[in-house]
Amino acid sequence: MAERHWDIEYKTPEQIRKMRAAGLLVAATLEKLRDAVAPGVSTADLDAIAEESIRSGGGIPSFLGYHGYPASICTSVNNEIVHAIPSAKAVLREGDVISIDCGAIVDGWHGDSAITVGVGEARRDVLRMAQVAEDAMWAGIAEAARGLRSGRGRLTDISHAIQSSVRKAGRYGIVEGYGGHGIGTQMHQDPFVLNYGRPGKGPLLQAGLCIAIEPMLTLGRSRTVELEDGWTVVTADGSPAVHVEHSIALCEDGVWVLTAADGGRERLGELAAEMARTEPAKQA
Repeated sequence: MAERHWDIEYKTPEQIRKMRAAGLLVAATLEKLRDAVAPGVSTADLDAIAEESIRSGGGIPSFLGYHGYPASICTSVNNEIVHAIPSAKAVLREGDVISIDCGAIVDGWHGDSAITVGVGEARRDVLRMAQVAEDAMWAGIAEAARGLRSGRGRLTDISHAIQSSVRKAGRYGIVEGYGGHGIGTQMHQDPFVLNYGRPGKGPLLQAGLCIAIEPMLTLGRSRTVELEDGWTVVTADGSPAVHVEHSIALCEDGVWVLTAADGGRERLGELAAEMARTEPAKQA
């Protein structure tokens, strides 16, 4: 079978710097949302905080109006995996876990990131799963940097690194059919980035490629169901789920994590691109 043709938008260093501005706005917004998560807060409350943060920071919410999506963030609670719509009726309770997905456009360029947060005293096994997803995401990011530097890395090396990290941590469901994506002048671009698979497939990892990496895990099986609202994706077995995400840029000498406040310096070390290692420290 012939290899798929990928319509990839490779970015210049200057364009990547513009994407960093969108990434920082998303990072700052997510930190505000993390602080706001508490029992009694509705997901509509969180959506209002997000929209105000994005617009006051000079951005436009990426999600609002996207294919008809009616909100500025996705707020997926407990067994909801992704794309859950904020609602005044969805009030957070002690012990819940919520995944918040946020996107912003600045000067025509997109940033996209997600966090999972416990509400009060959440279950330890679910919080542990969130940490496993976070570590797997960073394993994928690090693999992207190593593949870039070797000159031989391919897209599914990232997928395999994520899967391997999860499998070493325990028995978790890796959600099938959903994953990361290219990002730039549009929120979703080629290439699609699965969170599992064999290495050595897909396009070469090269400078200018910008992608969002986003593991989604469950405490049960990986099968999913889309609800009647046409957006919300839940676990078929009702088990809790988590979702984390960062947008990254492959530069000539490493990776710049565009939606991390420190650019990825702490987690990546020397695998971080010089543009990440030398930029002034910024607080999200």
